[in-house]
Amino acid sequence: MTTSTVHPVDERLPTGRLAALGLQHVLVMYAGAIAVPLIVGRALKLTPEQVAMLISADLFCCGLVTLIQSLGFGRLFGIKLPVMMGVTFAAVGPMVAMANANGGVDGARAIFGAIIGAGVVSMLIAPLMSRLLRYFPPVVTGTIIAVIGISLMRVGVGWALGGPPNLAQNIDVPKLVAMVDAAKATADAASAPIKIGPIPMADNLKYGALDNLAIAAFVLAVILGLAKYAKGFISNISVLLGIVAGCVVAVAMGKMGFDKVAKASWFDVVLPFTFGMPTFDLLSILTMSLVMIVVMIESTGMFLALSDITGKRINQSQLSAGLRTDGLGTLIGGIFNTFPYTSFSQNVGLVGVTGVKSRWVCVAAGVIMLVLGLLPKMAALVESVPQFVLGGAGLVMFGMVAATGIRILSNVDFKGNQHNLYIVAISIGFGLVPLVAPRWTQQMAHGLHPLLESGILLTSIAAVVLNLYFNGSRGDSTAESVEASKAFSGGH
Repeated sequence: MTTSTVHPVDERLPTGRLAALGLQHVLVMYAGAIAVPLIVGRALKLTPEQVAMLISADLFCCGLVTLIQSLGFGRLFGIKLPVMMGVTFAAVGPMVAMANANGGVDGARAIFGAIIGAGVVSMLIAPLMSRLLRYFPPVVTGTIIAVIGISLMRVGVGWALGGPPNLAQNIDVPKLVAMVDAAKATADAASAPIKIGPIPMADNLKYGALDNLAIAAFVLAVILGLAKYAKGFISNISVLLGIVAGCVVAVAMGKMGFDKVAKASWFDVVLPFTFGMPTFDLLSILTMSLVMIVVMIESTGMFLALSDITGKRINQSQLSAGLRTDGLGTLIGGIFNTFPYTSFSQNVGLVGVTGVKSRWVCVAAGVIMLVLGLLPKMAALVESVPQFVLGGAGLVMFGMVAATGIRILSNVDFKGNQHNLYIVAISIGFGLVPLVAPRWTQQMAHGLHPLLESGILLTSIAAVVLNLYFNGSRGDSTAESVEASKAFSGGH
């Protein structure tokens, strides 16, 4: 009698079914959840043990913030819909730029300080975010998402090849020594200054190794095969299965070992401020806050999409509570040595595919993520996955982000409003500057580098400003902005 009055969103399913459906949500988001700690940890040049710790912290916080969002925490936090929370890819660009400017533990502390600051800002501005939707019409949102994918593609290609382009060659030390000795001898004989030519370089045999590229291509082929021929659940986890298949091949070829896994403990507690007290820089906090504004716009669209899928209407205060949890999750992430959090869009799609609307499924998934975060052996296993294996999956994950942006742009009116062409063209151009000219900021104030070295933020600022210039604050309708955000189905 009571069950008829319970909305499907609030329905508590049997424990066994909850666990299975919760595990499915975890598997769908797992590859995306661990990608950001791997990217940022390696950009910071942290030790394998430290990267494994980042992964454990990330999984733990994924679970904790998912519980807050789906279960609810008072009236101020949690939208109480079937939402899975994970680290957003939108913040990767600025974080990698910060890591390149200052690596190691000090760089990590600076990143966490920026994240904590942005989390506080996000919680404060959450009630205002729905009113900003009109500034993010499809022409803006689609352009930003496309550049996120394009920017991250560099990371995926680097994984497949063995690192960034500067690792393709090393200094040929024997040849350089010989050149210096010869130049000294000539200079002594002629009593002239020492002159040597260009520094000799030798190809790095590990960069672009064909056997590694073959494994990356194999991972890509497995993912594409599963995407075409597999159905339902198997299709949903095609990326994860592709990575597993690549690891099997890497182990068979002796390219992947489990020494770190054997040394890792079975259980450990995730503690706050493991790297020491964060350092706070106003410009870095502003940079990360701009990222969070974009993230919260995307979250708004996904919350409204979930509302449509589940048939449960949400009001302004509930929407604010959901967005405020994005900020709280980001604050928690900075405290527990991890990164900004947002709702994972692939899990929103999973709700639509399965038809299971209960938020308790995501509560169960949150508990599973918490447990995984307390098992260092799992984090060590993930960290031991070779980069070239991830490279094949990275091309799919990051390419799908760019494709999603293009899909959103396909619905933009370019014929009736040619100004939109200028918005997209110039904004993408701004976004590509740091990619094609990584040192373009070297003559500028050092404090501006984290902002100007992020193509994603440059695109965001350019797209919003140009849209205001050409289309005014009216732009496209709020409804179209929401639809654009709903379409964002792979950007996290």
